[in-house]
Amino acid sequence: MAEEKVVRKMEKTGEVVSTKMAKTIIVVVTRKVPHPLYKRIVTKRKKFYAHDETGEAHLGDIVRIVESRPLSKLKRWTLGEVIRRSAEATVALAE
Repeated sequence: MAEEKVVRKMEKTGEVVSTKMAKTIIVVVTRKVPHPLYKRIVTKRKKFYAHDETGEAHLGDIVRIVESRPLSKLKRWTLGEVIRRSAEATVALAE
């Protein structure tokens, strides 16, 4: 019996802040963590470069990105799905 290995890839949810590159989006993931010493809740942000083959994501969209193999110097993620479209993107699509 060959047992299949289940590979779970990390997923993150964030907002698209740039779509200026070809097939690449920049997603900002925001998380709230307590400060190690003062225990106050602090907002931390990190930018991730993600591969968007079809150009589906637009500026301001909330998206899910999935971990993948290294695609370039900075790209280690791919676009999983668009969770919520931004108001600007829906207006642009309607025109």
